[in-house]
Amino acid sequence: MRRTGQRFRAIDVLRGLTLALMIVVNMQIGPGKSYPPLLHSAWNGLTPTDVVFPTFMFLVGAALSITLAKYAALGNAAVIRKIATRTALIFLCGYILYWFPFFKPDTTGHFILEPLAQTRILGVLQRIALGYGAAALIIYYTGRTGAVIFSVSVLLGYWAVMYVFGDYSFAGNAVIKLDELVLGEAHMYHGEGVPFDPEGILSTLPAIVNVLAGYLAARYVREHGTDRSTIIKLLLFGALCVGIALGWNTVFPINKKIWTSSFVLCNVGIDLAALAILIRAVPQSQERSWAWFFEVLGRNTLFIYLLAEAGQILLQTFHTGQVTLFEWLFAVGFAPWAGNAPGALLYAVVYMLCCWLVAYALDRRRIYIKL
Repeated sequence: MRRTGQRFRAIDVLRGLTLALMIVVNMQIGPGKSYPPLLHSAWNGLTPTDVVFPTFMFLVGAALSITLAKYAALGNAAVIRKIATRTALIFLCGYILYWFPFFKPDTTGHFILEPLAQTRILGVLQRIALGYGAAALIIYYTGRTGAVIFSVSVLLGYWAVMYVFGDYSFAGNAVIKLDELVLGEAHMYHGEGVPFDPEGILSTLPAIVNVLAGYLAARYVREHGTDRSTIIKLLLFGALCVGIALGWNTVFPINKKIWTSSFVLCNVGIDLAALAILIRAVPQSQERSWAWFFEVLGRNTLFIYLLAEAGQILLQTFHTGQVTLFEWLFAVGFAPWAGNAPGALLYAVVYMLCCWLVAYALDRRRIYIKL
């Protein structure tokens, strides 16, 4: 049986690997110039890129298995205050990130203040914040039994709501209807050509299940150790989740953008398998193994994510001639000699490595930025 510390290394490695993949897929140029597996599914279906964000949610839950145990002796008021504060800070970081860099060029080339009235309210960090806050409260007040009951109820209830109040199409689903009603089009994501938020209000509910699944898995591993029996059980339960998801897919399609119940189960299954494999693969005592590269990212995840996103936003905000710096760097530095798809991948990897160097510098100085 491996020691508890080794188990946390495996989670750090998975967190760092997920962050590295997230940076790479977020830096892709787009259809026609990137490898299809590095792009999100157009609608129904699952690509490797679609697995990244739910894995992040899963790992938020895995971390909860440690932090909530530490909170236990603080008292009810202190626990609630910590959960509420962390939820609010992560949500605020996400909101400010979408407002950043706070100015935009007008038609004359001058920069004007970006109005808050047009800032997106929900998003990746906001979903992580809400998922963390909701899952932490569910676990704190109801324990594992409550987490399981909530998960089953939400996955079935979400399916029922989506069926009764719309369909599973892009324009007719209940997610977009609720967001338009509550948020308004100005505060929604516009990257699809029309206002539609892939991190919408309603679809945040099943995303909480990804967090709860991460908590349940990590707590099970903490309590039962990392021997062969635990690894086999994780793999078997992961296979069961994927099998149910594929069956459910026939009536409720696997779809990231509306975060369907089948999508949740499929990704939970994949994450359980990934965790089991890493528990087995991460060496016990070789601190400078291949896993060290990803551990460096996994120790400052939130800060490096914010850095990567802010850098990309700046590259897409400023122009050289008629193209953004983001497009210009690809067109000048990578596409001419590497081609479109290989160049887009290399461009993204180089950017990720630049972010890794920042994480490495922080790690060398034992600086870990957490909320």
